[in-house]
Amino acid sequence: MIVHYLHPPAQEYLNYLSPKLLAEIRLSADDSPNVPDDTQILIAGRPQREQLQDCLKLKKLIIPWAGIPPETRQLMLDFPDIDVHNLHHNAAPVAEMVLALLLAAAKFIVPLDQSLRSNDWRPRYRPSPALLLKGKTALILGYGAIGRQVAGHCRQLGMRILAIKRRLDAELESVDEIHPPAALHHLLPQTHALLICLPHTPETDGLIGKDELNLLPAEAVLVNVGRGSIVVEEALYQALRDGGLYAAGLDVWYNYPADERSRADTAPANFPFHELDNVVMSPHRAGATKESNYLRMDSLASMLNKAAQGEQLPNRVDVEVGY
Repeated sequence: MIVHYLHPPAQEYLNYLSPKLLAEIRLSADDSPNVPDDTQILIAGRPQREQLQDCLKLKKLIIPWAGIPPETRQLMLDFPDIDVHNLHHNAAPVAEMVLALLLAAAKFIVPLDQSLRSNDWRPRYRPSPALLLKGKTALILGYGAIGRQVAGHCRQLGMRILAIKRRLDAELESVDEIHPPAALHHLLPQTHALLICLPHTPETDGLIGKDELNLLPAEAVLVNVGRGSIVVEEALYQALRDGGLYAAGLDVWYNYPADERSRADTAPANFPFHELDNVVMSPHRAGATKESNYLRMDSLASMLNKAAQGEQLPNRVDVEVGY
């Protein structure tokens, strides 16, 4: 089985991957735009049209991360005979970040930390803004690989857990109820923690706006590790500023650096979220840990070995809907 890894990670990770592959897998990897024309499986996040056209034996594209870039989704609509899969190796790190953002936002950890760094103990003697999560209701938008792990963490906190899933084919596991997307407005008034684990698609763009935020009860917390544009930016800022939303933990944003130079000075949003004490800000790093690239290689090895043995591959992407 001929496999090519386009724009691979550092050699140390390839050295980790290679011994895990079955003998019948022949893996090549480089940064060259030239893909071997006998490639059967291409590992690439953003392949070019010419690369796909030149590989007449190509049967599968593996995107080496969760989700699918919009340009790749659009391209693959023109190649219906090539199956698209992605990796869910980041499920555990992202789920842990959801929990971290939820707790940090609900307990107001950041302003407390900043005060004490200035030797200011006054917050200790004021009424606490911290929320108790035990006994509260969490609503998970996107009950996939990440959402299931988030549910397990919330269960350990003693929360009641609801989930929304496009396909109602999952067992309850750690959740109390699973609902279709149409139930969103019905569920929001009972939601104390809105946890967004959705991909960005035309259907999820702007899913949470002013009307949806207004349906949440007082003292609700929102966490977004999906994509920024799932939540309407202005509505989110105004709700946090004016008290309609109690707190938020945000790992995904509305503006990103255009190049390496701009990484040192790019505002993540068009509104001053950084001025709000009830927001925890993270630079889209939920899936990044010291172990992440090794987890990626483990997941990739498992998928390639399944392909070599003729087994059905997991994590197939429906390019029509975007995940």
